[in-house]
Amino acid sequence: MALTGLKTVLERIDTAARRSGRSPDDVKLVAVSKGRSDALVAAAYREGHRVFGENRQQGLAGRIGSDLPKDIEWHFIGPLQGRKAPFVAAHVSLLHSFDRFDLIRRWSATSTPVLIQFNMAGESQKSGFAPAEAKRALETILGAGILVKGVMAIPPATESRDKTRGWFAELKKIFDIFNESSEAIDTLSMGMSSDFDIAIEEGATLVRVGTAIFGPVQQDFDRNG
Repeated sequence: MALTGLKTVLERIDTAARRSGRSPDDVKLVAVSKGRSDALVAAAYREGHRVFGENRQQGLAGRIGSDLPKDIEWHFIGPLQGRKAPFVAAHVSLLHSFDRFDLIRRWSATSTPVLIQFNMAGESQKSGFAPAEAKRALETILGAGILVKGVMAIPPATESRDKTRGWFAELKKIFDIFNESSEAIDTLSMGMSSDFDIAIEEGATLVRVGTAIFGPVQQDFDRNG
């Protein structure tokens, strides 16, 4: 099973990075595997990809317990219930969705790094800190002993690439402030299948791509099929 989508996405990352005067090696790709079969994940692995993202604890547990290679680097990219924090922290390299203060108590007992999630436009259906809370969020989360690696946001859906670019630029401003405070804060996660090229042009160091690699999510699937 060949994944032509993976090759195309890597080529687009290369083009966008070079167009913005950056090295493609500066951009990390997380292949969003949620809702895809183990066979598709294995196909991407055979083509050399190692970093995958799951958005539910149950999905992550299924991957961990499967026959997939054990050197896969798993990321957790969805909303996290506090009681599931210990399991998730034990099995992922990065939590993308540190989106509220009440996660601090659970996550401070772990050593897994996080991205602070921002809700750039205050959308009711999305979680995350308001941009105006950025300084307080960073100081409070760092003060609890949690390792902050960077920031993440999913901007409002829009058909205007210029508007999307504007949201990415606003998140980049927050990232720059965080990065100035600590060189350990080096990850700017923004951009998905429809807009990751714009995100890279605006400074993204990590993009999360599912559909452009694997095709549409399978609502009901056999993990081994």
